[in-house]
Amino acid sequence: MDRPESKIQKAKSSGVVVPHPVTWHRKAAAFLIFSFLRLLNATLRYRWQDQSGLIEEGAHETVIFSIWHNRLALSLLIHRNYVLKRQPARRLAALVSASRDGGLLARVLEHFGVQPVRGSTSRRGPQALLELTRWAEQNYHLAITPDGPRGPCYVVQEGIISLAQLTGRPIVPVSYYLNWKIRPKSWDRFQIPLPLARVEVVFGQPIRVPRDATDSERETLRQQLEQSMREMTRD
Repeated sequence: MDRPESKIQKAKSSGVVVPHPVTWHRKAAAFLIFSFLRLLNATLRYRWQDQSGLIEEGAHETVIFSIWHNRLALSLLIHRNYVLKRQPARRLAALVSASRDGGLLARVLEHFGVQPVRGSTSRRGPQALLELTRWAEQNYHLAITPDGPRGPCYVVQEGIISLAQLTGRPIVPVSYYLNWKIRPKSWDRFQIPLPLARVEVVFGQPIRVPRDATDSERETLRQQLEQSMREMTRD
């Protein structure tokens, strides 16, 4: 298993991989999605449960938010409605696939004032890991879908553990329950909220990865994060 430091060295030596650019029609689609989410937000009823203790006004420590891929639809609204209200000066950088579909999501993030970082386990992974550590150094919160972009669903990949080890930032698991939604037959059964839905959001207890963690300790923490997120998740 590669150590996080070796992954960064590979990123430096293997050359730059450029993400797919965002075409004009995807930019237009991103603005429509942004507008729809803002309208939808006015109809949703939120209930918050924060077990992390790290999302408070005046908190100095930044975190890595971990949310399942099929919960992406409301992730930006959760950040705007809960995190930004408590920490209005704190910015967010989020990992987004370097694919064409990822370009659409990256544009949506920009409309919400979130910094996209393009990459995944299959494309630009080491480079994206390096870019995320740089945003962490600028006191940004970070966000990752640990089972994305291809799954398996509800299985945490090792990338988020590497990021936590490199940055020293705690991982805060996030999930939510929607009582009214549409679920297409995608690999992750993506959840599309419907107007007037009730949203029960949970921020779990933080998980820290020591900088000197061994491979076996990293795997134990990966399993701990996965178990925690599964226990928080109701479909």
